[in-house]
Amino acid sequence: MSAPGTAPLQPLKGSQLALGTLGLSLAVFMNVLDSSIANVSIPAISGNMGVSPQQGTWVITSFSVANAISVPLTGWLTQRFGQVRLFITSILLFVISSWLCGMSPSIEILIAARVLQGAVAGPMIPLSQSLLLGSYPPAKSSMALALWGMTTLVAPIMGPLLGGWISDNYTWPWIFYINIPVGLFSAWVTWSLYRKRESAIRLVPIDKVGLALLVIWVGSLQLMLDKGKELDWFNSGEIIALTVVAAVGLIYFVIWELGEEHPVVDLSLFKGRNFSAGVVAISIGYGLFFGSLVIMPLWLQTQLSYTATEAGKVMAPVGVFAILLSPVIGKFLPKLDARRVATVAFSLFALVFYMRSKFTTDVDTMSLLIPTLIQGAAMSMFFIPLTSIILSGQAPHKIPAAAGLSNFVRIMCGGMGASIATTIWDSRSTLHHAQITEHTGSGNPAFGQTVQQLGQLGIPEPGAWAVIDRTISVQASTMAATDIFWISSIMFLMLIGLVWLTKPSKSSAPVDAGGAH
Repeated sequence: MSAPGTAPLQPLKGSQLALGTLGLSLAVFMNVLDSSIANVSIPAISGNMGVSPQQGTWVITSFSVANAISVPLTGWLTQRFGQVRLFITSILLFVISSWLCGMSPSIEILIAARVLQGAVAGPMIPLSQSLLLGSYPPAKSSMALALWGMTTLVAPIMGPLLGGWISDNYTWPWIFYINIPVGLFSAWVTWSLYRKRESAIRLVPIDKVGLALLVIWVGSLQLMLDKGKELDWFNSGEIIALTVVAAVGLIYFVIWELGEEHPVVDLSLFKGRNFSAGVVAISIGYGLFFGSLVIMPLWLQTQLSYTATEAGKVMAPVGVFAILLSPVIGKFLPKLDARRVATVAFSLFALVFYMRSKFTTDVDTMSLLIPTLIQGAAMSMFFIPLTSIILSGQAPHKIPAAAGLSNFVRIMCGGMGASIATTIWDSRSTLHHAQITEHTGSGNPAFGQTVQQLGQLGIPEPGAWAVIDRTISVQASTMAATDIFWISSIMFLMLIGLVWLTKPSKSSAPVDAGGAH
């Protein structure tokens, strides 16, 4: 967003461009990593602080609630403070809050530090996207998006792996301390290269009512999603109350923002067909992907007796093709119709989930790895073209707001996807368990024969029943997981139609060289 009457800033070149890309990408990697790195460390944290694992999950919930609220504020904050100043301030506050997390002597202080960490992390992802686009020439904007996308693809996979390794080999505070050197380096690089590329600042008045409504409905929705499974969803009065507050708050928020002269979130962006269809497509697709990212390791560990490290190794190869192919896609995308590339991505996702829907309890490692590798290829063609479609045709000064709003919806759908997937998995597991159990009992010869065979091995009858029940549970959970994979496959095919509602857009024109300024 160039200041009025000034020429757009020129793209960076050579070593400055490489260093700028590295600095911005590291900030994103640190941010996304921190949203998932604590997940596997909850037992260690709660045990060390003498609280229950349920109380420990607030370490995750507090971060996600604060983060979800602050992401859509990026557009307004950028106008008020400037995108470079805001980005560097976010990084430095993130470093300080990470240090506070590691130093926390009690669960209450840790949760407070995580709230701060989530709140200041909000603007980092959309602003890194915006700054990176402004660093590259218009013809290479797809390459910028490809390099940015690689970090958002790999970090969610690395989080649980790195978190588990640190918790096993060191102490849990180090999952937060590792942010300090990374954040300081990123802040230094950004300040060195971008301090003279600040965006224009407008003293826009704060929309206090809109901000309050945003906090109310997003906070209520995020709490409902995070606590729904633990509180048995709508059998809980607390969940029902949170749902009502979120729904009413959202309705009032939309009405207020559409009539506000200086809205805290620019909902007028949804008037654009490319923005609205692109955001819905990338958000639902990300929700389906994130749901599987939760279900797969849980299924492998709780049902197939994989260790956390082994499950991580099965999931990790998703990053191989994502990293290798992202620069290639970025290079050739300007010559292609972004809708066609996105169609290939959704088709590959559908194939991946169809292959997973055929998994059985005796699935071998190679059968697990093949769809994971293919998914990496799909991911390399997922973020880049859809982000290009979403940002295409946006006025330069709207880029931070558009990036912030699209990332907010995507992150929110990721959380919803995880909650919905785990809930469906539990309910379908119970259903399949009941259906299989109907065929057991004294009236079933095969059941009686199995009990007799186990008895011959020295297992008493109650023990034999427990062994059979465990076998049924594993089978039921596997069937439930494959149900989710099959549904996801169908939904990915349906999303292709949504992609083709957008207007043709060559990726060379999502933004101009000064688009981020």
